[in-house]
Amino acid sequence: MQQTTPSAPTPQPAKPKPLAPPAEFQEGGISSMDAAALVRILTDTNSSEFQKAKACQRIGELGAKEAVPALAALLGDEHLSVYARYGLEPITDPSADDALRAALSKLKGNQLIGVINSIGKRRDSKASPALARMLHGPDPEVARAAAAALGNIGGVSSVKELQAALARTKGMTRMAVADASLVCAELFLAEGKCDQALSLYASLSVPDVQKPVRLAAMQGIIREETSTSRPR
Repeated sequence: MQQTTPSAPTPQPAKPKPLAPPAEFQEGGISSMDAAALVRILTDTNSSEFQKAKACQRIGELGAKEAVPALAALLGDEHLSVYARYGLEPITDPSADDALRAALSKLKGNQLIGVINSIGKRRDSKASPALARMLHGPDPEVARAAAAALGNIGGVSSVKELQAALARTKGMTRMAVADASLVCAELFLAEGKCDQALSLYASLSVPDVQKPVRLAAMQGIIREETSTSRPR
């Protein structure tokens, strides 16, 4: 019987190599630059937005305090403000808090809300008076962001401002104020200040507080009062 020779497999066409991004969207060596080189990118008018965004990200990784002025200058930029905040938030030096606080009086809209959110993440208590004034401002979205930031900052001063605002605000802003107060109560618990937490929960358990907040506050009271680890 004659044997047939198997035919050779049909060669597959080579996969095309992916196209390289345009020069203005190439990271280059930014991911390994030091702080001084990154600042030069941020302050160079010839740098592209992409390069500046990558420089902000790299600065955030380094936590470079010398970059604070260059980052602060971008907080009002429509396209780069988010990246500037990304660079500022991890910097432990107080100059980063100073820069964010100074921007509160200069910005509006989404850029302002973003800065408020960053202040809340950093828990900058020095910003509390300015945030408290924003609770009663004309922009309800800014007011709600300010309430959330005060909740994240926590402490006696934030609680005082939030409780005062609870009596003066309405609608979604009042809900944000009440939610922020719950966050303050949880922070008190985390700091071992159980009596202050319970007092705050009690103030949020009254009938005129929105039902979801009231129920959460009552649950907090029950949880702490029945906790086996609570001192008796």
